[in-house]
Amino acid sequence: MSSAAREILGLGLCILGWVGVILACALPMWQVSAFTDGHIVVAQNFWEGLWMNCVVQSTGQMQCKLYDSILALDPHMQAGRALTVLVALLGLVALMVTVVGAQCTTCVRAGKAKSWIVMAGGVLYILCGVLVLIPVCWFANIIISGFYDPKVPNSMKREMGAALYIGWAATALLLLGGSLICCSCSCSGDGENAFPVKYSASTRRPTSNGEYDKKNYV
Repeated sequence: MSSAAREILGLGLCILGWVGVILACALPMWQVSAFTDGHIVVAQNFWEGLWMNCVVQSTGQMQCKLYDSILALDPHMQAGRALTVLVALLGLVALMVTVVGAQCTTCVRAGKAKSWIVMAGGVLYILCGVLVLIPVCWFANIIISGFYDPKVPNSMKREMGAALYIGWAATALLLLGGSLICCSCSCSGDGENAFPVKYSASTRRPTSNGEYDKKNYV
């Protein structure tokens, strides 16, 4: 695989991971009700996210409510909000930086500066993957600890929601895509152009008197 193709593939994976982070941030399913009593049908199902909590009735109706106070939230909830929003903004900056330094664009002349710019974009995407991993693992640790804590009543036990799995998938895409972008930069850092340019030599034919035409030397 050429460095340009590796770069495009890495950028595509990073964009998918960035969209996944935004989706995980918005979904209210970071932790959901745990069914530990063995009941087949339950009256209510609770969803809790970074911005709101929802109650899903057995009839299919759902009611959601935004959190009243930011300062009243738990530390892991506040950190999750801050980090996911930061990753969403940082991913946008990384996208612009990577596009500017990409080999398929002409925003910057080919050279070491262009390679450093695209490498900076790849590093930013790797940083995004590490940052989004922190709140996802933090939430998972709290949920698992509370689930196996005998002091917590069954009605208050929670399980990991779909947003956590989306966050893990987004982390993997960001790390893999950022690594591919950095690898493509290191492979093309020797000054070679990933998109080959064909040169054609002019054909010089002698004239009738045996001399070459002077216009070939202009």
